[in-house]
Amino acid sequence: MLWKTADYSGWGRALTARGEIARPERMRGLEAALAEGLAPAIGMRRSYGDAALNGGGRVIDMSRLDRILAFDPATGVLEAEAGVRIGDIAAAFAPRGFLPPVMPGTGLATLGGCIAQDVHGKNHHNAGSFCQHVLSLRLRQAGGTVEVTPAGRTRDLFRATAGGLGQTGIILSARLRLMPARGDIMMVTERRVEGWDEFLALLDASAATYTVGWIDATARGPALGRGILEEGETGTGLVPRRGRARSVPFDAPHFALSAPVVRAFNAAYYRRVPAGGRTVVKPIGDFFFPLDRIRDWNRLYGRRGFHQFQCVVPVASAPALRAMLDTIAGSGLASPLAVLKRMGPGRAGFLSFPMEGYTLAVDFPNRAEARELIKRLEDMTIAASGRLYFAKDSLARGADIRAMYPEHPQWLKVVDQADPEGRLATDLVRRLKLRAPR
Repeated sequence: MLWKTADYSGWGRALTARGEIARPERMRGLEAALAEGLAPAIGMRRSYGDAALNGGGRVIDMSRLDRILAFDPATGVLEAEAGVRIGDIAAAFAPRGFLPPVMPGTGLATLGGCIAQDVHGKNHHNAGSFCQHVLSLRLRQAGGTVEVTPAGRTRDLFRATAGGLGQTGIILSARLRLMPARGDIMMVTERRVEGWDEFLALLDASAATYTVGWIDATARGPALGRGILEEGETGTGLVPRRGRARSVPFDAPHFALSAPVVRAFNAAYYRRVPAGGRTVVKPIGDFFFPLDRIRDWNRLYGRRGFHQFQCVVPVASAPALRAMLDTIAGSGLASPLAVLKRMGPGRAGFLSFPMEGYTLAVDFPNRAEARELIKRLEDMTIAASGRLYFAKDSLARGADIRAMYPEHPQWLKVVDQADPEGRLATDLVRRLKLRAPR
């Protein structure tokens, strides 16, 4: 049986869909699933909103098409199927002196998903976005399979595919240049940051390969913007023993993330780092994918799920980002998960998220007050000439999003040629009106 009807959701669980899902294990199984026409491809559904949903339609789960096809240790070039997980690549190749050049916050993201969102990581300020390291990819379209590269006659098709939400075809495999690494451990320097201005100054001055900030989104007044800065480098040595992975066995009750609980947790988390800072050794996965150690952590938000707000604003709009944080802190709605990073200019696609500036990401339980707050934050992002991240968004409106992405017309032109019947459209694409209805 190729197709199975099921209910499914993105990682945020606030948006759901019901439809037919095929999960082929070999390319011939994929071709059988496509006998009646193209359908959107999905991976591990780690996008938070509806990027991987197609309510009432079909989707193809690519997560079993996860084979390493080739690797050249002289150049670091890896070829793999689209369903391979980024964390598995890191675990397999770090002991050999290589890492994926860009890694998102979860190792469960697939290679195809990282291309479709042109993801960024803790090293965006110096390594750019994921697709800037992709040498070529194989794309299954209605007329057959095509080889796509960043240069030459397929340049526009590549730019429409990188960060293009899977609308140009099904990504079958890709060739990716891995980054040299000193070993399979991380040397991480942690320091407390007392406030917003200090945080931005430290992010701007950081010369580390990997830099990320946790920010206390409940702190106000002089403490607004306080948090912890982490700077990491790969290294060699004994890998610390990892504790057992934990799981969240049930949906947490409503009060689990109430304002007093979150404030208390954030205060304790801030103080876990000594006032003078410290340097610690961590396994690769614990630094890059800390939440992967807690299976089903999204259940902490309860059965109604959660939304994440993530924006990036230009360097000159930093005061606007501070105003957003002040608004969030005053709302009492933020969760403990809030991240601040410095981004460079690197982006590979027409709809790629990054721009040079600062990105703030905050999770909120799925409540009416939080949805209204996120709408206010989106308006502030527009006013600051920033943009929202498709991989995290679940609430934005089409007109606002298209204004944030001035290369949308170029993307749409390529997409309409690649998928004229609109078979690859997803719930996100329809919600944001990124393509004309068919």
